[in-house]
Amino acid sequence: MATLADIGYPRADRSLFALRDQVLDRWLSDVYHQEFDAKTETEAYRGVGVPRMRGRYRRCASQQGNALYFLTTLGLADERSDALVERLLHWQWPDGGWNCDKHPSADTSSFWESRHAMLGLALYAERTKDPRARDAAMRAAEVFLSRQLFLERHSGRVMNPEFVRLHYPLYHGYDILGGLKAMAEIGRIDDPRCEKALDLLEEKQLPGGGWAAERRLYAVSSSVKTRAEYVDWGGARPREMNEWVTADALHVLRAAGRM
Repeated sequence: MATLADIGYPRADRSLFALRDQVLDRWLSDVYHQEFDAKTETEAYRGVGVPRMRGRYRRCASQQGNALYFLTTLGLADERSDALVERLLHWQWPDGGWNCDKHPSADTSSFWESRHAMLGLALYAERTKDPRARDAAMRAAEVFLSRQLFLERHSGRVMNPEFVRLHYPLYHGYDILGGLKAMAEIGRIDDPRCEKALDLLEEKQLPGGGWAAERRLYAVSSSVKTRAEYVDWGGARPREMNEWVTADALHVLRAAGRM
C-alpha cells in the first residue's frame, strides 16, 4: 500500500478497504496502548507494550507513521487515523522525532523512524487542519533540516554512507532523495538547509541524463520472503538511469525551482 501511494495510485479504491482494515487492526492493537518503564535493554525487550526509558518512548514510529501517510495519500483514511495521530504525538521525542533504540543512553531521534511519521502528520494536518499535527510535523522536520538532511551537526561529516546513495524503493530507509522528497511534500524544500543535499543530487545526474539507483534494498522473489519484492524496480546499476529514481529527482528539483 505504501508503494501504491508512492507511485500515484488512484484514490479511494474500495478494493483496498480490507487491506486498510488489516493495517489499522495491526498498528492500533492494544499492545501499542500499553507502556512500561525500563532501565536496561533487556528489560525493554522483555516487557509487553511500548517501553519508556529515561522519559522517551522507544517505538518504531515509521510503522504507524507510514500507515497514516499511505492511507491519507490513497484517500482511505477514516476516523481511525485520529488514533494513529494520537499515538505519534504521544511518542514524539523532545527533539521532534522518534526512535525505537532500546539502549538507555539513546537521546537523539532516528532519521529512519521519523521520516514517515513526519509525512503522515503533515498530510493529516493538511486534510484536517489540525494544528497539533502540523506543529509536530514541523518539529520533526528540524530533525532533518538541522543536519542539512545528511550531515552531522557538529562535525559536518556524512552521517551514514547510505544517506548519500540513491535507492528505489526506499521503504523505511533513508537517503538524501527521500529526505528532499519529504521536504517537498511538507512544503519545506525552499529552506536554505536543503541546498547542500540539492547540490549533491544535481551532481549525481548521469552524463546521458537521469539518475541511477546506486543501491537496492530488496531482492525479487515470487514467494514471500523478508526484504523481497514481487516487482523488479530496475535494480541498482550505478551508470544506468533508473526511471523511478529519475522521476523522484526531477520532482524534487522542480519543487526546489532548479529545473
